[in-house]
Amino acid sequence: MDAQGRGQAGDIDPADQWVFNPNTGSYELRLNAADDSPSQYGTQRPSAPRQRRSSARHESPSPAEPATDDDGQGPGGEPRLPSQRRARGNTKSGHAEGKGGGHGRRKAKSRMSGKKKALCWSCGGLGLLLIAGCVGGYAYYQRLNGNINKVDVGMNNDAVSDGPVNILVIGTDAREGKGNTGYGDNGSVGHADTTFLFHVSKDRSNATALSIPRDMITSIPNCPTKQKDGSTKSIPGQAQARFNTSLGQSERDPGCTWRTVEKLTGVKINHFMMADFNAVKELSTAVGGVEVCAGKDINDPKSHLKLKAGKHVVQGEQALAFVRTRHSVGFGSDLSRIGLQQQFLSAMIRKMKSGDTLTNPSKLFDLSDVATKALTVDTGIGSVKKLMSLANDLKRVNTKNITFTTVPVLDNPDDPATVVLDKAKAEPLFKMVRDDKSMTQVKKNQKRKAASQAKKAPASEVEVQVWNGGGPAGAARETAGWLLGEGAGKASVGDNAPQVKKTKLEYAPDQEGQAARVADMMGLPASALKRVAESPASDGGMKLTLGRDYSGAGEPITSPDKAPAGVKKVNADDKNMCAK
Repeated sequence: MDAQGRGQAGDIDPADQWVFNPNTGSYELRLNAADDSPSQYGTQRPSAPRQRRSSARHESPSPAEPATDDDGQGPGGEPRLPSQRRARGNTKSGHAEGKGGGHGRRKAKSRMSGKKKALCWSCGGLGLLLIAGCVGGYAYYQRLNGNINKVDVGMNNDAVSDGPVNILVIGTDAREGKGNTGYGDNGSVGHADTTFLFHVSKDRSNATALSIPRDMITSIPNCPTKQKDGSTKSIPGQAQARFNTSLGQSERDPGCTWRTVEKLTGVKINHFMMADFNAVKELSTAVGGVEVCAGKDINDPKSHLKLKAGKHVVQGEQALAFVRTRHSVGFGSDLSRIGLQQQFLSAMIRKMKSGDTLTNPSKLFDLSDVATKALTVDTGIGSVKKLMSLANDLKRVNTKNITFTTVPVLDNPDDPATVVLDKAKAEPLFKMVRDDKSMTQVKKNQKRKAASQAKKAPASEVEVQVWNGGGPAGAARETAGWLLGEGAGKASVGDNAPQVKKTKLEYAPDQEGQAARVADMMGLPASALKRVAESPASDGGMKLTLGRDYSGAGEPITSPDKAPAGVKKVNADDKNMCAK
């Protein structure tokens, strides 16, 4: 210490020479310990050095300690210098402190008991573990954050929402990047090779994964994409294009696939996640392998998959070969391959939610590291904290209530290598997703609102005025004409109404029977019926306002309670799925 170097190490506590400076937020060395002038730093330690408590043997001054006045000054008013510390004796050799100077033996320091030592070591060890855990945890958190790739697609939605959640899951066949070379065209920027629209219900009781065939002909809308310099470049849309060209081709990013799926299904997407070939290999290995089933021997030289009939646990290259093969299963088309991918993902979900994974810290760490490296996501979930929030929100869905299905398609008569949308089956399926309808039988905690049980009036008694609040131009006139054709007594056309999301029918108490009849004719849900105090229409009839859910005269407003006939469904909890 500085005091010792200056001959002032007597009874001064070295800590008293360090003064807190509020301007810098740190302690600074104060060399003049006897200065009583106010400090420029404000409140500090006492200006005079702190005296160590003396024993009775120090009451008489010794030759080395000149007498002082009561105010702490020496003869002539000079400031008293602090006394020197006395040498500490060696008690082990029998030399007491101050031996030969007439001073008594210093009391020996008491020894800690074995229990106290053990307690101190335990507390100290725990503290070190906690510190190491915090430091290690923070470093690991930063590492995971650094792993994540994200793309700004121009839509920054919150990680978690109160309503339904729709996540676009894209598997790209890009040949660039680690672990992706050697599969076909080297250097390919890739396509939307595998795409699922994963819909999770508002109450988190069920989910639907909708596979979109890569070879389906559809329309790709104009797409704004962010450039490296921060500018935005608009990629022109394309009609009659393969769905898989919505990514990679013409510099399209995942936002282009996002917009293509929204236009196709009418479902608003919240987030996207994109993975490549290497992700399949790494993720399947991180969970310790995924169990799949082959209904027959598979030998596909193109994907390099060889499996005997029966169940197998695949990972790494073999897992990738399983989700890529198509020539040895089904009809050898992409639609047959979709069945394999649904089986693989179902098994992956079961494995990730199993106790074998969730209770194994090593697997969880590996899975977290691999998953964050493997995924490219939107900015709304572009951090570990946001991804964890989303995962915790969605993990409430029971595996048995997750359903995989495929967008219904038909063979393209103009090109046998592609398919076209089967609108008759696809539209009701899309409407189920938009209306948050489950494809599995899920027990509800709350009671369903019963539809109106009022006796339906004859169609000839119906008097209704139709307003357009969200349908296409001419929708009100078209609907009024259709109602008259169905036998309605009176159906007039009102003005354009403010835009509404859902169609509604307002009626007076004495028009309840008429309302029940119109609801039956148009397929209105009970929630669309609004009872008011008096007749809502200017001509004394009911008021029907068409919303954005209107799809055409005579087409039911409400979505079906189950998928259309012929639409295949796969339950994620089904352990007996086999590729044939």
